[in-house]
Amino acid sequence: MKQTKVGAVMTADVVRAGYDTPFKEVARLLAEHRIGGLPVVDEEAHVIGVVSESDLMAHQAKAPLPYEPARRFRFPSLTPAARRYAAKARARTAGGLMTPSPVTVRADESVAEAARTMVRRHVDRLPVLDEDDRLVGIVTRRDLLKVFLSTDEALREKVIREVVENGLWLSSRAVDVFVAEGVVTLRGRLERRSEAEAAVSMARKIDGVVAVVDQLGHRVDDSRLKPESAAAHGGGEDWLRRL
Repeated sequence: MKQTKVGAVMTADVVRAGYDTPFKEVARLLAEHRIGGLPVVDEEAHVIGVVSESDLMAHQAKAPLPYEPARRFRFPSLTPAARRYAAKARARTAGGLMTPSPVTVRADESVAEAARTMVRRHVDRLPVLDEDDRLVGIVTRRDLLKVFLSTDEALREKVIREVVENGLWLSSRAVDVFVAEGVVTLRGRLERRSEAEAAVSMARKIDGVVAVVDQLGHRVDDSRLKPESAAAHGGGEDWLRRL
């Protein structure tokens, strides 16, 4: 099943900073390009960290108010998180502001894999790396949602081609495919139960499909057949291995 890769939806012209980029320049880049964060790279374009708006706000929040009296004594920050926050509050360059060991994704990973990474790691953007771990792009949640912009007709044609014809090796008329607002409905009667289940499974994996409504029937319930018996009913296990 062919899936859209991150490289197809990412932004290749990445706004970035170096380790020694000054605080004010980082702020200017974020404001000028209207972005919430940017990667920090070394001389060889390897991503070494990420700076976000919240990192700059830590610096601003620590600035004393004009009427605030000077503090003569402070209890030491004991937790690692507190020490990192204090360090960012004093930082003057991107290297001091950044969060190291950033979450990244590779250009050849699927959009679905990138989306799972974003949700699992609670991030809104991912630097995209090539096979040499160099920065080649950036992908945001908005970029990943582009796969849902296909028309219903284009999505229907894709389901027929990739599921019915190429996936199950059947005629395009073997399954009735209806698409409304990204929801795919599959209707018809196939030879085996495993074929019907495979059709639904493959349709769900197509980029842009919101949901699949299963209205498929079958003539033979091969879920209870022994392996040698299943082979006798058509032998086509190759398409099952591709799921």
